[in-house]
Amino acid sequence: MSNQIKIAPSLLSADFGMLKEELAKIEETDAKILHLDVMDGHFVPNLTFGIPVIKSLKKYTSLQLDVHLMVTNPDLYIDPLADIGIDYCSFHTETNYHANRMIHYIKDKGIKAGVVLNPSTHHHSIEYVMDIIDFVLIMSVNPGFGGQKFIPNSLNKIKKLNEIRRENDYHFEIEVDGGVCQDNAIMLKEAGADILVAGSYVFNSDNYTDRVRSLM
Repeated sequence: MSNQIKIAPSLLSADFGMLKEELAKIEETDAKILHLDVMDGHFVPNLTFGIPVIKSLKKYTSLQLDVHLMVTNPDLYIDPLADIGIDYCSFHTETNYHANRMIHYIKDKGIKAGVVLNPSTHHHSIEYVMDIIDFVLIMSVNPGFGGQKFIPNSLNKIKKLNEIRRENDYHFEIEVDGGVCQDNAIMLKEAGADILVAGSYVFNSDNYTDRVRSLM
């Protein structure tokens, strides 16, 4: 994969009362992707935003939109998200009995399809779809809330997926979300990560541009 790491600030850590202004500040950084966590309060113990908010955000940003579906019924979201024109969409293996079909459905909509692995979810769960997915999202914290600490053994999972990718000439990207900061960015990149999602590290700072650059 590309040696140029991609940074995807996570809107979950932004000031929700000033989203337009927050977007403008992210637009000024070197980030090319905006990570959007959609939570339903069922699959994870939190509730964030849904289709109407994402539709509004699309009007104010040129960033690629990366939607992470932390929901019990991800299939219900694909058509509305496709109508909005998002770029990436990922779902958890635990929420869909027919991952192969779901991946193809997302890709047929012109969206990059990804699967999400929680900290305790083994990479074997996606063994038979690695040849068709566009990316794997590795959760390096337990999903549901921002500001958590990075789980160190996530590095082993990234390294293993990178090894499998090389050995089989697969072309999926490896995205990492959870506790990403300057202290672990180099290790994540060396392990094989292509996309780093950063929430509180970026938004809880006075200079978004410097924080994004520090991860690259």
